[in-house]
Amino acid sequence: MQDNKPQSKGQKKSTQLKNVAILSGIGIEMGAIIYGFVMLGKWLDNSYNDGEKMYIIICTLLGVAASLFIVVKQLNRIHK
Repeated sequence: MQDNKPQSKGQKKSTQLKNVAILSGIGIEMGAIIYGFVMLGKWLDNSYNDGEKMYIIICTLLGVAASLFIVVKQLNRIHK
């Protein structure tokens, strides 16, 4: 359980700054994961699919799903 003690001004600013840093990191992480999956899809399309876009679509959707899963896990860990 959390204490309901009021925080001092310095502690509140520190907590807010920490939360901003965590959320910024999550956004960068999501972008990197999706970008990696898109690059994988492009490589697969060029190597095995003669320029069609089947693998890039599949990999992009997998990247978005994976990044959302990771974000939800991290947010659950933060709120506990």
